[in-house]
Amino acid sequence: MSAPSGQTTARWRVLAALDHGPLTVAEIARAWWLARQTVQRLADTLDEEGLVAYGPNPAHRRAKLVTLTPAGRAALTDIRAAQQHWADTVGAQISESDLRTANRILAHVLDVLEPDGRPTSRL
Repeated sequence: MSAPSGQTTARWRVLAALDHGPLTVAEIARAWWLARQTVQRLADTLDEEGLVAYGPNPAHRRAKLVTLTPAGRAALTDIRAAQQHWADTVGAQISESDLRTANRILAHVLDVLEPDGRPTSRL
C-alpha cells in the first residue's frame, strides 16, 4: 500500500507515528516496538528526502523532535487513501461477523505472546 508513494511499511510507520505531533526517535520506536537504531536510520532517510524534519526538544537537549513536513503529510495522506481502498475492497468480501471473530482470535494470540513474539509462561 505504501509502495505507490515511494515508501516502505517501516517508513509508513514512522510517518504515521508523527501524525498527531512531534516525537523523539525513541518515542517512535517504543510506539511500534522497533529498535531505536532502526527508527533513527528511517528518520534520517525521511529527513534527507524532506518528509520529516528534526527540531529542538525543550525537554531534552540531545533528543531532537521529529516532525512531519508538508511533503511527509502528503505522502501519509496518499498511503492512507490506498489503505482505505484496500480495506474497503477486503471488507466487501468478508462479513462483519467473520472480521469480529478473526479480531477476537488474533487479540487472544497477541495476549499470550511476549512483545518479542515468544510465548509467555502462561502457555
